[in-house]
Amino acid sequence: MAYLNKVFLIGNLTRDPELRVTPKGTPICQFGLAVNRQFKDESGATRDETTFVDIEAWGKQGELVSKYLTKGSPCFVEGRLRLDQWEDKTSGQKRSRLKIVLDNVQFLGGRSGGAGAAGAPGEEGDQGAEPRFTPPPARSPAKSAPAPAQDHVDEDVPF
Repeated sequence: MAYLNKVFLIGNLTRDPELRVTPKGTPICQFGLAVNRQFKDESGATRDETTFVDIEAWGKQGELVSKYLTKGSPCFVEGRLRLDQWEDKTSGQKRSRLKIVLDNVQFLGGRSGGAGAAGAPGEEGDQGAEPRFTPPPARSPAKSAPAPAQDHVDEDVPF
């Protein structure tokens, strides 16, 4: 039987990332992501639905998220689902929470105001146990294409 545990989300951070360090020295960053969905209800009116997701980023990924993203920053997140289960100390009830463990992040938006920074140039994590960082593609200068011949230009083309 085949298994797949993969999540792709685009959304905005709901709070500033919280960076902590484990006793062994591994950085871990926790943050929330709001993902919006727009749809039409039975009456035809457009409605919005927002889903809030908890995300944790380990190692270099966590450091980069903490350094470059703030509340409201847009980002693309790739990761896997993990179910945390524990017993509530006050009530004794079993509790659970579904969260995403980050594998890869792409910073979206511009550098204006510091939110949604485009990435850290030259920073890349290991592709082994550590998640990897995908910086945005470098923009190369546009090469000018030769002008099309004006002999048989069809003015009725719809695009």
